[in-house]
Amino acid sequence: SNRWKEWRPGFPMSIDANSSTELPLDIQFEAAKSVDFSLNYITLTLLYPLTEYVMQNWNKDYFFGYQFLNGCNPVVIRKCMNLPDKFAVTQEMVEGSLDRGLTLHEELKAGNIYIADYAILAGVQANATDPDTKQYLAAPFCLLYNNSQNEILPIAIQLSRQTTAGVGNTVFLPSDNQYDWMLAKMWVKSSDFSVHQLVTHLLRTHLISEVFAIAMYRQLAAVHPVFKLLIPHVRFTIAINTAAREKLICKSGLFDKANGTGGIGIVEVIQKAMKTLTYKSLCFPEAMKARGVDNKEDLPNYYYRDDGMMVWEAVKSFVSDVVRIYYGSDETVQKDEEIQAFAQDVCFSEFPNSLKTREQLVEYLTLVIFTASAQHAAVNFGQYDWFAWIPNSPSTMRKPPPTQKGQVDMKYIMESLPDRGRSSWHLGAVWALSQYQDEELFLGVYPDKHFTEQSVIEATKTFRKKLGEVTNIIKSRNEKLKLPYWYLSPDRIPNSVAI
Repeated sequence: SNRWKEWRPGFPMSIDANSSTELPLDIQFEAAKSVDFSLNYITLTLLYPLTEYVMQNWNKDYFFGYQFLNGCNPVVIRKCMNLPDKFAVTQEMVEGSLDRGLTLHEELKAGNIYIADYAILAGVQANATDPDTKQYLAAPFCLLYNNSQNEILPIAIQLSRQTTAGVGNTVFLPSDNQYDWMLAKMWVKSSDFSVHQLVTHLLRTHLISEVFAIAMYRQLAAVHPVFKLLIPHVRFTIAINTAAREKLICKSGLFDKANGTGGIGIVEVIQKAMKTLTYKSLCFPEAMKARGVDNKEDLPNYYYRDDGMMVWEAVKSFVSDVVRIYYGSDETVQKDEEIQAFAQDVCFSEFPNSLKTREQLVEYLTLVIFTASAQHAAVNFGQYDWFAWIPNSPSTMRKPPPTQKGQVDMKYIMESLPDRGRSSWHLGAVWALSQYQDEELFLGVYPDKHFTEQSVIEATKTFRKKLGEVTNIIKSRNEKLKLPYWYLSPDRIPNSVAI
């Protein structure tokens, strides 16, 4: 019954089922649980303290910059050593923002310049599912500066990518009039929202976890130690994704109702993102290095990175204990036909299609567990906090991005932002997605006791003790922070992608 199917061309493979009722019973939700993405039970007096803070500070540059590190999409910002060709920013434009007395060139060399580049949205068709409302997309560049106070500040934003000589790419600056700068930042946030929803969240946690889940059910027997290790981490994933294909990302589903990348855009963005979905990019330490954000001295206050590294290490050390219990040598890994078949069934671009060593098996399984638990938690449970206040993350834009300065006012900005209907659809979705399950099982909590061997029971105890230590480190750090960061605190990380 666990057959592969390509739901849309170029998507990851998913389960061959058109509706939740077609799923095998063992992977359906418990009877009482069904996912309600509608608004009927939301009273918006339920504002979280953070949402309150967002409403008060969303338009401040330091807070805009902070979200690239510790907001809902903390995976885009990267160190910038060379400016992209199409980015028309110059030294003269930004010198007023640089507080160390260095030139832009020197700041780039010193490693104080970062960039958020939304190239993936270039050429994507905006949502056209509603004939009454035209919607627009852009593919911005946002240059960020780590100043001497260790604040990450936006210093230049470009919304277009003309390549023809003589056609100006307008670069918006903090010194521009307040409406130009505010709208430029909104465009970056709206682009960031699209990339978050489709790439960071849908593709790189939900859909990828489903691939691991199906391959596990197809290739590993229930008595296999790796099946026992992974099963808590794929709980409900196939079911939630089937519900999403039925209600959220389907034709005229919720995503089409509220989001600028609805309609054909969903497919275009995911097809592009598949090209960068590499094995290494899902290994947390490697991903930090690749973006040049792994150094704590260089870039302090990046709590997503710090907490993610601690959780990755804890998971890796647990997986390593379990693998060593069952595999006495690399050869035993190579000779395990089920494990080799599992790796082959996953067979994504650049994923290893065979596992040769214990170390490789450990990294692979760490990636599977971390993605389903920690990475999903980091990019899912903050959605209401960060996205409920619409101007901070517009789900769509109803006016074209400005091409020159001095042409927009507050009225234009209001007409760009989502209307009431779209805003309430958006709120309903981010509220529903930010809720924990009633009987949530958090990282390392395994009530089903799939393993009976004493050695694994001991390894699990050690794992939980380590996770407890991580929780305490995060808790004591958060006590000193005005804005605590807790999305990667192990006591708040569910085992699997289940919402």
